[in-house]
Amino acid sequence: MELDVLLLSRLQFAFTIMFHYIFPPLSIGLGLLLVMMEGMFLKTRDPQYEAMARFWTRVFAVNFAMGVASGIVMEFEFGTNWAAYSRYVGDVFGSALAAEGLFAFFLESGFLAVLVFGWDRVGPKMHFFSTLMVSLGSIFSSVWIIIANSWQQTPAGYHIVNGPNGPRAEILDFWAMVFNPSTVDRLTHTLLGAFILGAFFVMSISAYYIIKERHLDFAKRSFKIALALGTTSSLLIAVSGHSNANMVAENQPAKLAAFEGHFHTGEGGSPLYIIGWPDEEAQEVRYGVAIPGMLSFLVHGDFETPIKGLDQIPDEDEPPVFLPFMTYHVMIALGMFFIGLTLLSCFFLWRGTLFEKRWLLWAHVFAVVGPYIANQAGWVSAEVGRQPFIVYGHLRTSDGLSEAVVAEHVLTSIIMFGLIYAMLFAVWVWVLNHKIQHGPEPAVSAAPHGGAPISGGKDLLVATADLTRPGKGHSLSGIRDEDATREEE
Repeated sequence: MELDVLLLSRLQFAFTIMFHYIFPPLSIGLGLLLVMMEGMFLKTRDPQYEAMARFWTRVFAVNFAMGVASGIVMEFEFGTNWAAYSRYVGDVFGSALAAEGLFAFFLESGFLAVLVFGWDRVGPKMHFFSTLMVSLGSIFSSVWIIIANSWQQTPAGYHIVNGPNGPRAEILDFWAMVFNPSTVDRLTHTLLGAFILGAFFVMSISAYYIIKERHLDFAKRSFKIALALGTTSSLLIAVSGHSNANMVAENQPAKLAAFEGHFHTGEGGSPLYIIGWPDEEAQEVRYGVAIPGMLSFLVHGDFETPIKGLDQIPDEDEPPVFLPFMTYHVMIALGMFFIGLTLLSCFFLWRGTLFEKRWLLWAHVFAVVGPYIANQAGWVSAEVGRQPFIVYGHLRTSDGLSEAVVAEHVLTSIIMFGLIYAMLFAVWVWVLNHKIQHGPEPAVSAAPHGGAPISGGKDLLVATADLTRPGKGHSLSGIRDEDATREEE
């Protein structure tokens, strides 16, 4: 059987980017949670918040390192497998990815050392500022990458130049390229997905600690902060998803038709399928459960206006239907699950019984798998749904391949990447498990005027009471006098 170089190259890129995409969303979500935790420490000076920030920073650092290591591979693939594509989009991607390196990656990596190693070397305010910069750096990094990817989905602000090596896109309006029709919707949706993953990750580990009755104060506070972010983001991503779908309906009607299994335009309102099994040969959705006219209502605000179906798309421009339909519906189903789980948890938290519901805590322990699947499913939906184009409406995927690439070489690299990534993933899981099993360090507060550290919680209250107890030689002025005597000695 002859190997298909196009299929293998697509599989290779899909595999490498899906593995890479395990890590950046978690870094973005954890980064925001670190800012929230350190902000609480600055506000309250409660040492437990500092202990929380220290622990989650160690987890963040491991994940950040994996993201950097796995992301480098894709840059080489642009040159080895997709040289024609790289030449076509080089002017657009060059500016966007250069901005990502200058304004995002350097910002994030520059302050990362202070975040990880600066706890006892800089003041709390400077450390908080470093945490904020690392979080903003991770967000800015996603901004420029999504701008570049969104331009592929909805090109704007460019013209085509025919050079000696073939046509290429050249920027005419930088800001039109940046704010192309899909950038804002896709960026918002992606960031909210990352925040959900970060929140569910923290809630998963915190719920495990609570069930095992370990680090209870740490775990309950971490869970509450993550629950606030997870609930807010889950509700907002439903709004973002609706806006995103309307954008797709306007700019990529073939993709929306694939998402919804909408084979025939028909007359009157178009149905919205809740579940189903799209059959591309029969041009129908088998075993489908649909709400009549609902797709028309969501897009046009009425139940009568028909939605453009795949029957109005030229055969050579039709995207695959089965995979985008399935991944799109999985993403939506998981989004509804996130809303239900977080709202239910908020209700029991309000009742004061959340941490008594072991079944609900166990649900949170395993629910972290959901955001990982949802993030991957959303990416697959968006990328497969724009096929057969790599730049929508302009450059076909088959025309973006390198002329010199050989199928056997691509297959060999897929096998090698598979082995290396399997080992990297095993190391990542092992290190995370080690840190989770070890748990956070005890909350410690520096004693007044540089004395011995005082542990948080009850011990801190006892120590404070002893310091202020009259007649015991522990008045604050006495401590100051004793400290001055030590310094003179």
